[in-house]
Formats: sequence, C-alpha cells, structure tokens
Amino acid sequence: MAEAMTVRPDVGFIKEVLCSGGGDLKKCYQCATCSVVCTLSEEERPFPRKQMVEAQWGLKDRLLGDPAIWLCHNCGDCSTRCPRGARPGDVFGALRSQAIQHFAFPGFLARLAARPAGLLVLLAIPALLFGIMMALSPEEETEVLEFASEFPLPWLEILFFTVAGLVTLGFGVGVARFVKALRAHGADGSILGGLVPAVVEILAHKRFKECGKEKNRYWGHLLTLWGFAGLAFMGTVVGVGTMAGFMHTPLPFMDPSRPAESFFKIFANVCAVVILAGLVVLLADRFSDPEKRKNSTYFDWLFLLCLTGVVLTGILSQGLRLADSAAVMFPIYYVHLVLIFVLFLFAPYTKFAHMVYRTVAMAAARKGGA
Repeated sequence: MAEAMTVRPDVGFIKEVLCSGGGDLKKCYQCATCSVVCTLSEEERPFPRKQMVEAQWGLKDRLLGDPAIWLCHNCGDCSTRCPRGARPGDVFGALRSQAIQHFAFPGFLARLAARPAGLLVLLAIPALLFGIMMALSPEEETEVLEFASEFPLPWLEILFFTVAGLVTLGFGVGVARFVKALRAHGADGSILGGLVPAVVEILAHKRFKECGKEKNRYWGHLLTLWGFAGLAFMGTVVGVGTMAGFMHTPLPFMDPSRPAESFFKIFANVCAVVILAGLVVLLADRFSDPEKRKNSTYFDWLFLLCLTGVVLTGILSQGLRLADSAAVMFPIYYVHLVLIFVLFLFAPYTKFAHMVYRTVAMAAARKGGA
C-alpha cells in the first residue's frame, strides 16, 4: 500500500507564484502534454507535469528543492502546446524567481530586487555613492581625457572589490541553502563532482540547442554568455593589473610599446560587440512577439535591460573619450558605473542568479539521486 501523505498547502506561496508570472497555473488539468512535448524532460524524471500539480497544491519545500525547475530552459514548447493555456514555462519561470528569493541572503535585498517599487532604491544607492565620489575627487589635469579624472581608479577598485566580496558571500549562503534543499529532496550524489560537466554543458549551451522551437534564443543566450564572460575576465585582469602597477589605464588600442595592453583593449571591444549582438537578438525576439512581451515579467526585464544599458553606456563612454568630449562623456560614464553596480551587487537576487543555481541543479541531476 502506498504511503499516505498529508498535504499542507502554502497559500501564500501559491499567491506569490501567481503574481510572479505564473498567473495561468490553475488552468492546468494534468493532461501531461507538457511532459510529452518537452525535449529536455527525461523518461525516468519527467517534468513539468509533476511540478505543476505541486505548485497548485502549494508544496513550496518540495518545489524549491527540485532541480527540475532549473533544468527547464523555457523554450516555450509546453506553453504553446498546452490545451488549457496553463503556460507551464511561465510557471517554471515564476518558481525560479521564488527559489532565488527563498534562498537569498540577505532576504530583504531579494525582495527589493524582485519588485518594481524597489527599483528606485536599487538605483539610488550607487547613484549617491558615485555622486559623492565625483564631488570629492581631486581635480587633476591630464594630457589625455581619462575617466579617472572624475572617478579615481583606486576608489573604484576598493568599491568594486568590496562589492565582489559581498556578492560572493550572498551567492555562497544562497547556494549552501539550495544544496541543503536538494539533499532534502533526495540528491544523494556528489554535486561538486558534477559541476565541471555541468559548466561545460552550459558553456556550449547544449540544452538551449535541444530546445528546437526557438533558435534565436540559442544564439542570443550563447553570444550574451560568451561576451559577458570575456568582459568579466577583462575587468578582473585590468583591475588586478592596475592595482599591481603593471597596467595603466586608459589602455591603448594600438601601441607597439604596450602590446599586451593593446591586445586586452582589442579583446574587450570584441567581447562588447559579441554581447551586444546577443542582446539585440534577445530583445528583438521578445519585442517582435506580442505573447512574449505580454508574459515577460519585471524580473525578466530588469536583468536584460540593465545589462543592455551597461554595454551601451560602456561603448558610448569609450567613443566619447576618444572624441575628447568630456562634457558628455562623464555623465554617460556615471550612468555606466551606476548600472554596473546594480548589475553586480544585486546579482544574487536577480535573474543573473539563474546561471549559478542552474549550474548547481544540473550538477545535482547529473550525479543522480534527485
């Protein structure tokens, strides 16, 4: 005889899922079409049918410790084929948003980042910090126009390395909580041992490619990921190099006496072009589809538009610096710094966190047990 289970619905959790983009959840009548059409759903562990009924029942702990909500890449096949219009892909997106908020540390930052009402606060913190920096920075005359004239590099380095430490702490606590939930859900393998294969799979975007319905999303996400990774690497190298004293900004484009710095400069610009191409594909794909625009949540738009703003203001700042247009360059660079700060400081609480939680979930599922 099957073991009896007492269901204690978390009504508050159901309401949060409905408000986070899963508004059609209650339309699901368990026909299993979604699990059948999903190319990523495994025979022995199919989704999203089981997770849909668990969400309807408000089984929060079971859902947030289930790696399946991260194995979904929201290609939209299940939502398109659902005879009731329950949109399982959107429900899974809402569940991922809830998971990020649930595991986040500190929790109030996650709640702030998840709601439009918190946007002014997210922007106000860095806007105030960089405004004070501009006001206090010593006036220095340089032979060429430099960003450091208004935003001293040592101050920026201290600030952003501090932010990096806070972000690492936030992700560390959040992932530890997530792993504990995965264990409670039944993950019994070595999650650590599955990380390398999971990272390789993510870098190749294999699962996005398997979602055959939308090829644009594959290329958009792939270009964005690789462009972002290149720029993040370059930012770290330049930051460490300038602190150590063997690199000096602004880096030259073509200077035979500084070949390494010239290479890094060119590489960074190539990465900027790559990520911009990816973002254009993603934005065009979303804007051209009325259904996607309608079902995209604030949580989706915040990360995408913030990252686009960072790239565009970075490219504009460099062009204006080369054109020696200080009056326009410094305000644009100010906005650039504010958006970078928002993007990174709040990374553990926005859609940026997908990359981290999805990697851990894929490692747990790969090593079995979940």
